[in-house]
Amino acid sequence: MPPPNFWGDAPEEEYYTSQGVRNTQSFFETPHGKIFTQSFLPLDRPIKATVFMSHGYGSDTGWLFQKICIHYATWGYAVFAADLLGHGRSDGLRCYLGDMEKVASASLAFFVSVRRSEEYKHLPAFLFGESMGGAATMLMYFQSEPDTWTGLIFSAPALCRTRKHETVKGTSIHVRTAIRASGHVACDARQQKWWGGDDEGDSEGVRTHTEQLPPGDSAFSYRRTAQLMASRAPPAPRCCTTRRRSEDKTLKIYEGMYHSLIQGEPDENANLVLGDMREWIDERVERYGAKV
Repeated sequence: MPPPNFWGDAPEEEYYTSQGVRNTQSFFETPHGKIFTQSFLPLDRPIKATVFMSHGYGSDTGWLFQKICIHYATWGYAVFAADLLGHGRSDGLRCYLGDMEKVASASLAFFVSVRRSEEYKHLPAFLFGESMGGAATMLMYFQSEPDTWTGLIFSAPALCRTRKHETVKGTSIHVRTAIRASGHVACDARQQKWWGGDDEGDSEGVRTHTEQLPPGDSAFSYRRTAQLMASRAPPAPRCCTTRRRSEDKTLKIYEGMYHSLIQGEPDENANLVLGDMREWIDERVERYGAKV
């Protein structure tokens, strides 16, 4: 008989304590359905800022994705994550996206409720999206009131539009596509400006592999989201930073690494990415600080 948890037989509280975090789990009612949420808080250090994380297609806030949540918590960040609609323990048909605007809005409702709470409203707040969660995260940003977020962080994000049969670094929005070396983009949300455009993607040669993206109606929802991105953002991660009007932006391309950058990569590679992420967010918290 397999162990009850992915880490083995230890009770949940004991496992999370061994990782240096305190985990809580709950359900949150939204206008679009009930979603499952988790928090990861540091055990032995003050909280510097909040980070609100969204996972990719077919994933959830458990097991693999928790690696990112736990690392951020041990760095002194209060991390909040939610299973996207149609994923994990949230409402909806399994892996069916439907309306991506509603998928994003459901998670955003929970994130904003925490961000505006008395306990956290004075702290810097960051949105984090991995893979398809990057697209959901960008939609959350579009749906948010100005000055809600201090910054945005994307890991191997599905943010980029491409021409038919073209591949670019980052994650494409086509139903079937090749994925170039993945990267993460970090930027100051308070200075973001968006525009249309028809720039060419960056297509330098690096290792590729293929990925099946959401089938059926979910794929069409994904494409509709991509069309929205196309009207507001450029086609490639490099352009996401070179053309962004924010003066505070960072792009990291990790050549030779696959999707995703943190789960599934050797520890040496994953630790490189995590180290870069920690350096970036620590610097922004130091720069922008808490609201007085």
